[in-house]
Amino acid sequence: MRGFSLAIAISGISFLLSTIWGDPFIKLLTRFNIGKLIRDDQPSTHKTKENTPTMGGFMFLAPITLLTVILNAVSLFGSRLLGSSILVPLAALWCYAIIGALDDWEGIRGSRKGLGMRARTKFILQFIVAIGLAYFLKNVLHVPHLFWPSSDLPLDLGWLYIPLAAVIIVGMSNAMNFTDGIDGLASMISMTAFGIYGIIALMQGQMYLGRFCFSVVGSLAGFLWFNVNPARLFMGDTGSLALGGTLGVVALMSGRWLFLPLIAIIPMAELLSVIIQVTYFKITGGRRVFKRTPIHHHFEEIMWTESQILIRFWIIELVGAMLGLSLTFIR
Repeated sequence: MRGFSLAIAISGISFLLSTIWGDPFIKLLTRFNIGKLIRDDQPSTHKTKENTPTMGGFMFLAPITLLTVILNAVSLFGSRLLGSSILVPLAALWCYAIIGALDDWEGIRGSRKGLGMRARTKFILQFIVAIGLAYFLKNVLHVPHLFWPSSDLPLDLGWLYIPLAAVIIVGMSNAMNFTDGIDGLASMISMTAFGIYGIIALMQGQMYLGRFCFSVVGSLAGFLWFNVNPARLFMGDTGSLALGGTLGVVALMSGRWLFLPLIAIIPMAELLSVIIQVTYFKITGGRRVFKRTPIHHHFEEIMWTESQILIRFWIIELVGAMLGLSLTFIR
């Protein structure tokens, strides 16, 4: 129980650190006119959100990084620098945050104002980082490839692990990116998923990984304070790409990623809705399955309020996450 108590305490500290500098950070973004530009393909109701400060992902990245470095100071400055597994999710967090920040900046001030980085360019950068992370997980950290629920011994996937792990990381990064479209949605979904993997890590004795997950939960709670409807701050791709990619890395480090689609059921649904819509549109020459994607926009089109979408999607996420947790350790 000591591990759980410390993890919860870290979550509380992370929440305080995040909320303390929330107002100054928002004022800083406002001063430099770093505001969201609403695209024409989004619901018309979102036009009122134009110029809301974005790139807010840095708000929760800072306390997560600070706490992770402090709690792992011995490993960081001792002789086990490359063996400190906590550096991997932290590296994933910042690598994908940088890609997201470049995308956000391109959409605000760059040549593709209002659009952001080209999808192909962003995908290539994401995949390069994912391959590097997957290689490190397999050949440096030697993480368990995959735990089958009924077995205590992990399966060895051999060389297939690296491309499979890369697909999981990139897939989750984009899935969370699609989820970020309703005030508070990506924050609440991420808090739930990271909380579940924090529990899994602590149950397996991966104390540092568990503490990292709960530092993310606390920081996101602080961010959510300013991100609830009507949002004063958006996380942007800076935050959503970072959260999704890091969630994929955390799941892989635990070896318990088999039920990731359940634990992150809403991001998976958002991603699948886009894939289904685009595929069906091309096959049928212009017909659509959903009124608009990602799928939360479909429910906006049928007149669900943002609050209804947020709470109902979170309920589904919570049920899916709890089911995923129970199946992970089923015997």
